[in-house]
Formats: sequence, C-alpha cells, structure tokens
Amino acid sequence: MTPRGRPRGFDREAALDAALTEFWRHGYEATSVATLTKAMGINPPSLYAAFGDKRKLFSEAVQRYADTHGSYGARALAEPTAREAVEAMLRLAAAEYPAADHPPGCFVIDGATNTTEASQDVAEELRGYREGTKKAIAEKIAADARDGLLPKDTDAPALATFYAAVIQGMSTQARDGATEAELQRVADVALTAWPGRGA
Repeated sequence: MTPRGRPRGFDREAALDAALTEFWRHGYEATSVATLTKAMGINPPSLYAAFGDKRKLFSEAVQRYADTHGSYGARALAEPTAREAVEAMLRLAAAEYPAADHPPGCFVIDGATNTTEASQDVAEELRGYREGTKKAIAEKIAADARDGLLPKDTDAPALATFYAAVIQGMSTQARDGATEAELQRVADVALTAWPGRGA
C-alpha cells in the first residue's frame, strides 16, 4: 500500500533534480512550493515528508549541484599548481555554464539573486560556497609563491578575487546567451593576467 501523500513510483533523486532546476532557473524566493511540487511530480505532503520544507530542500539542491554540475570546481582545485587549477576552473566553467542540459550559468552564483531580508540565510549559504572556493584558490596561489612558482610578492587574495570575479562574470554572460566559444575567449584573456614565474 502506498503511504498517504506519497505517490507510487516516487523517485527522490529525480524529484531533487527537478527542484534544483526550478531553483536554478528562478532563484530561491521566486520559486514557490506549488511550482516545486508541479515540477517534481509530487504533492506538498510528499515534499514535506521527503525534504522537510522549501528551505531544507534548497540546501539539498545546493549540495546536489555541488556534486553534479558544480563539481568542476573541486576537480579544478585538484590540479597540482595554482595556474593549472585556475585554468581548469575557467575552461570547465566556460563549457559548463552554457550547456544545454540545464539552466545557463552557475547555480551557486545566481541561485540567491534578489533575495529579501527574510532569505538572507539563503544568500549566506551560497556566499559560503563561493568564498570557500576563492579561499582555496588563494591558498594554492600562496603555496606556489612560497615554492617559487610565482613571484614572492604575489598578492594571493587579490589574484584569487580577480579570478572569482571573472568566473562570476562568465556566469552572467552565459545567462545573457554567451556561447562556450565566447566564454573560452574570456578565459584566454583572463589567463594573460597571470603573474610571471618567481625567481
């Protein structure tokens, strides 16, 4: 017997993917429970039973994104040097952001745009992901400066912030219709700002 409020054939992962797409396309606040349940193919009681509430569902969607479409950041950071990590991140973002199998851009960058005071925790959650990536880039840059792969006086936080800004801008460009080829050219130009090798 199917439990009350839970339709037969309910696929939690498929429902979560559908929720991710809705949040990604419209942002947290503009996505209603009614819109979510329609996209997920479930009713409100099933949503609350499986995910808790809209806010908890959003956090699961963020983690789902990090594990799937957004995993390029972790893959890039696994590269041995900061230069290789930054180039990989730019190249992978340029390919991922305009891909046709999901809404354009980066969910972690764009998922909490236009949030009101009531949803500041949502904005802070996504900001935490972005800041974590920027900090990881800065740490790799600082390590390479210590090892002589970059000039000793390289400003690691500033350089990391610069490339984070480029990546965020690439997301906006993708949402405005930029193609992968166009975004790869942005990556080309951004990489010309990389400091020369240390002494």
